[in-house]
Amino acid sequence: MELRIGAKIAHTGRMIDPMARLRPVTSAALLTGYGTEHGVPLNRLLRNTGVGAPQLTDPAGEITAGQELAIMRNLVAELGDAPGLGLELGARYHASTHGAFGFAVLTSSTLGEALGVGLAFLELSFSFARITLAQDGPHPSIVLDDSTIPPAIRRFHIERDLQALVTVQQDIIPVDLPIRRVEIPFPADPVYDRVLCHAPGAEPVFGAPRAALTLDRAALDMPLPQANPQIAAMYVQQCAQLLEQRRQRGGVSAAVRAALLRRGKVTTQPEIAADLHLSVRTLRRRLAEEDTTFRDIGEETFGLLAEELLDAGLTVDHVAHRLGYSSASAFSYAFKAWKRMTPGRYSRLRRRRSG
Repeated sequence: MELRIGAKIAHTGRMIDPMARLRPVTSAALLTGYGTEHGVPLNRLLRNTGVGAPQLTDPAGEITAGQELAIMRNLVAELGDAPGLGLELGARYHASTHGAFGFAVLTSSTLGEALGVGLAFLELSFSFARITLAQDGPHPSIVLDDSTIPPAIRRFHIERDLQALVTVQQDIIPVDLPIRRVEIPFPADPVYDRVLCHAPGAEPVFGAPRAALTLDRAALDMPLPQANPQIAAMYVQQCAQLLEQRRQRGGVSAAVRAALLRRGKVTTQPEIAADLHLSVRTLRRRLAEEDTTFRDIGEETFGLLAEELLDAGLTVDHVAHRLGYSSASAFSYAFKAWKRMTPGRYSRLRRRRSG
């Protein structure tokens, strides 16, 4: 039986931790797929992430940014931090991988417009870096600020993002752009020819203080072959709606609800904190910042889940067992505290209304 708890669950969040923001499982599936292809068992890639294997194949599946970052850490820990590892994965991040966001970029009129759309909806990308377009010199530079990326995965993440930029660029306009300079914050290595081959004549700067691609200013006016203003406007609207939906549903409280539903039974605060890679103290503080508590979210979530199960025709005994209660009476006591009525009475009222 598949149960989806959606609109019923209220959200009162205000301050959203970037690592608690929800994102599609698409990138996580690419990370784990790459790992398993290289011989790493899936359970090792998902270790201590709170992500289950079925989520990776769910078309509507979502995880938090922190969970995806944890998968990336596991991947690098298993395969090592060899130069070029991130480049191989970045080649798999096409425009279509990003859904509406990718198609909004793909159908833009010019390269400059595509960059503007990409930066406006950067939260819909799979990067953890802060990407900006610096125009303080004669030519614009796409700059990747990776200052918040953990050192253990910094090389992998920057390599992935640089290669992903090139991959998407080749999708939207399959020519070598007039790139003047490529800044790579790592020592020179032949593996970086994979990026440099698309920037003939560009000045490579290894060991740079930042990761950046500097374009000839004229490149911003290059028309894109798949330009369609009407379709682009439609996808931009979808991006705006999607971004608003994710922001409303984001935050630590949303991540706690998702973790509770994944477990599907009564769970302690320390267990959920571990799933989200937070200390109990930090989890409690961040929930307080969103004007809620673990107890409130748990009661709300399991109250709604209990309703779903009772509505589906399960007996009180079955629901109690499904939610992890020690007995039907313990579940009934909790349900009465939530709903001000026993589960038996709730079921009778529902049958009467539906009849």
